[in-house]
Amino acid sequence: MDVPEEIYIQGLLAIYELNRIELFRDVFVWAYERSASLYVATLESLGEPDPFRVRYRDLIHHIVHEVVHQQMNKRESTIAIQQFASTRVSLEDRPRFIEVAKIEVESLHEGNFARYKIRPSSFFSWQKNYKPHHKD
Repeated sequence: MDVPEEIYIQGLLAIYELNRIELFRDVFVWAYERSASLYVATLESLGEPDPFRVRYRDLIHHIVHEVVHQQMNKRESTIAIQQFASTRVSLEDRPRFIEVAKIEVESLHEGNFARYKIRPSSFFSWQKNYKPHHKD
């Protein structure tokens, strides 16, 4: 993607008009090496996945979806998360699960609600109810 357009076109022209692949090969190798280094940098910046979040991924997604689908406000969502955890999460993992689920609900925004299979209309309606301008 970051290959200069002029060099890319020259490489293609060399293949089609001169039947020479050297320039295009060099451009390809350069782009591949650059892409690989960006991939490594991205992996390093992300860090290791949290095993707890991985283990409870489906349950976290389920409760976040339910909070929005049921149009719960902040107080209702806290109660629902606690009740959900009490029946589906081991006693030793329950406090962390509740904390993580609450963080996920609080962190919902226009750019990430789709990962929970939430429709835009549901999200925007819930957002008005969940985060009113006055405190609960």
